[in-house]
Formats: sequence, C-alpha cells, structure tokens
Amino acid sequence: MDASCLQYRLTEDERRTFNETGYLIVEDVLSTEQIKALTAEADRILEQKIAAGHNNQQAMFYTDFIKDHQMFLDLVDCDKILPKVWDILGWNIYLYHTHMIVTPPSGQEKTDKTLGWHQDSGRVNLEMESHPRPRLSLKVAYFLSDLSEPGRGNFWIVPNSHTADEMPLSKDGIGQPKGAIPVCVKPGTAVFFDRRLWHAASPNWSELTRKVLFYGYGYRWIRRKDDMTIDGLYEKSDPIRRQLLGDGLNCNGYYTPQDGDVPLKLWMKEQGLNV
Repeated sequence: MDASCLQYRLTEDERRTFNETGYLIVEDVLSTEQIKALTAEADRILEQKIAAGHNNQQAMFYTDFIKDHQMFLDLVDCDKILPKVWDILGWNIYLYHTHMIVTPPSGQEKTDKTLGWHQDSGRVNLEMESHPRPRLSLKVAYFLSDLSEPGRGNFWIVPNSHTADEMPLSKDGIGQPKGAIPVCVKPGTAVFFDRRLWHAASPNWSELTRKVLFYGYGYRWIRRKDDMTIDGLYEKSDPIRRQLLGDGLNCNGYYTPQDGDVPLKLWMKEQGLNV
C-alpha cells in the first residue's frame, strides 16, 4: 500500500457527518475511465446471467463478483476509500460482503407504496443485547450510473436513524418514514453507510439502468455473509489485501490477532498512526 493514500483519511467534518447521520457521500472516487471499464464488466456479467436464464426485466443481484475481474479486486483496497474505512472501524477488518446490483427500468406506474425499510445484518438486530445496536460493519456503494435525480432506482435512507432500533412505518402501506430521502449521486461517487442506517431499495421508474457495486467491511471475527471465491486471489495480493480477503494465521487470530494476522495494523504503525 502506498503512503500517498493517507491524504484520503477521514477529515473531522467527514467523521462528524458519518457519526451523526450514519452515511457519507464522497464524490469523484472513480475516474471516467474506471466508470466505463467497470460498467462494461457489469454489462458482460449481466449478459452471461441473461444467457443462463436471468429475466432481464428484473434486477440482478450478484454477490461473488470480485473474482471476475482485476478491477473489482482492486477496489477492495481502493486508496481513496480504505483509509476512511479504517478510520471508522479500525485495523481488524476485512471484506465480509459484496454484491453487484443492476436494476433495469421497471415499466411500473410510479407510486408511493412503503418501501422495504430495514437495517442490514438480519438476526444481528434481534440477538445482540444492546441499545443502540452495535455498528459492526459498514458498506461502501460505488455508483456507476447517473442517479443524480430521484426515480432512478435510488436507494432511500433515513438520515440519523442508525441509533434507532425501530422504524415506524405507515400502517396502510403508503408513504415513507419521516425524514426519508432518496440518495441522489452522480457516477463515480462512493456512499458509505453504517449497517444500522435504515434504508430501502426503490423501483426504477426511469429509462436508465441503475448499476451499483457494494463492498461491505466488518470486523474479522464476523462471519462472511456471502459465498466468496478466494481461490487464486491470495497469490496475486499483497499482505494487506490478503487480510481484507479474509486471510489469517489461525481461527483464534480473528478474535485475538497477532501481528501476522493483521498486516494493515503493522503498516499503519509504520506510518506513525495510532493503532
């Protein structure tokens, strides 16, 4: 990892925004060339899925994609993103969850039906005995499509809701929670969000196709959420990327890491950072 990435660490304003609202928007993370190349690969994968029987009028939710191209793998430790991730979660982290979503035009009539509001991580929200619920993880969403306007399959959020254990919803199934907003961003933007932030997918009422890559980072003692093909990736990864892909010396090292388990910690220490 190049020390030049340190220029992208969280600013105090960014830290305050994320801690207070539960999300952070970072523009211009991906270059125009990266957007084009990543979009081409997403299109290629979609074509393969359609050929295998996927209904092209429905959204494609594809999890095991970082193995499919070096560009996807390179985003695991993106220099503009990883420093912000470790500034939020610390150094004992890895990539526990990925998914690519391609949402075509729905062809549906626009409505205000209540969306599927949720916090991430399933039963974590039922079985952890604390209030507020613990952060544990976050996601970074890389937007390849122009979602600068609502109605394009934007995901919706309720800012400041990440410390709320419940979200009151309309009993008649119409309308969204108080304070809910669509996330409207341009291509190349990365959006960080706390797993506890109440959020929801929405229909794509536009003529554009929405394409987004999600990378989920959590503590190394959290189980991976998706089947993730790692075979062949360790061999072409440096020690820090190997950590982020889930490598370690032994099982106990996920809970009580030794230096060999967490090269990110050693690198941060070499840069004079507090660890």
